[in-house]
Amino acid sequence: MVTLGGDSHKRTHTLVAVDDNGRQLAQRTLLATRAGHLEALQWAGRWPERRWALEDCRHVSRRFEADLLVAGEVVVRVPSKLTGAARKVARTTGKSDPIDALAVARAALREPDLPVAKLDGPGREVRLLLDHREDLVGERTRTQNRLRWHLHELEPEIEIPARTLTRYHTLAEVEQRLNSHHGVVAAIGHELVIRVRELTRRINELEGEIERRVSGLVPTLLQLNGCGALCAAKVVGEAAGVSRFRSRAAFAMHNGTAPVPVSSGNQQRHRLNRGGNRQLNVAMHRIAVTQLKRPGPAQDYMAKRMAAGNTKTEALRALKRRISDEVYRRMLQDERASLGSKVGACEAAA
Repeated sequence: MVTLGGDSHKRTHTLVAVDDNGRQLAQRTLLATRAGHLEALQWAGRWPERRWALEDCRHVSRRFEADLLVAGEVVVRVPSKLTGAARKVARTTGKSDPIDALAVARAALREPDLPVAKLDGPGREVRLLLDHREDLVGERTRTQNRLRWHLHELEPEIEIPARTLTRYHTLAEVEQRLNSHHGVVAAIGHELVIRVRELTRRINELEGEIERRVSGLVPTLLQLNGCGALCAAKVVGEAAGVSRFRSRAAFAMHNGTAPVPVSSGNQQRHRLNRGGNRQLNVAMHRIAVTQLKRPGPAQDYMAKRMAAGNTKTEALRALKRRISDEVYRRMLQDERASLGSKVGACEAAA
């Protein structure tokens, strides 16, 4: 089996072929175009038994990955942190595209349980919508901050409570205050109020669209206490198909809720796992924190862990791992139900 490691950039893809022992067989640099992708397939045709290992670079590697999958190739995604570790232990010094591609290939050999890439489905659309909404929320926050400084310059005594500049009636009151002032500062303030109102309207529209899409994809996950539509969208988009993980433990390692053992002698302890997908990790944290706000199984489990000698932080980590397992189970159930409905529809059509 030959592993083809790829280091992707906006203009080019650098490929390095290695055998099962990690020995370099060949290398090639191609243009990041459809013609270049076809050339890569023709170049790799000399090895009948092969797989591709691409560094997970989102938009940079996505088109190349999709073309390989359409051609029937096997592709695994290699997290960037693994390639950095592979470069440190390599005999070659320095950094270049061939060195990086070689590190990707050797990382894929060292880690046999890497997620297998699949063609993008509805999950990516949810992820794009969620990322767009988060960008708009960030833009609105920056606009609100500028608006507050201009209002402070015009009326230092005015006090607008936090998190109220997203409300239409508050924006209307601010607009009325600005009408009593003249000059450039007041004119800019008017523009900022209009922009905040437009952003708020679009953010709300996106949230409604995300909720409609997620409710059809993972209805069981949405029933989990503490998991709202935006949190479920984050999990769906970042997981990119939960069936690609061989077990709930692999999913926990991917989202960073699997604690790292730091035991020594008679002391058995685990510490925080700072690896994994941090976007997925923060989603698990939000679910845990929300569940802990009201009486229920989460509070009972925390009390049980702390009674057994865990600190509050250690108990929270254990809770997040249990939540990860439950999220994995529910998402797998939703994915299988969706697949079953599609198969039934195809049989009915036949």
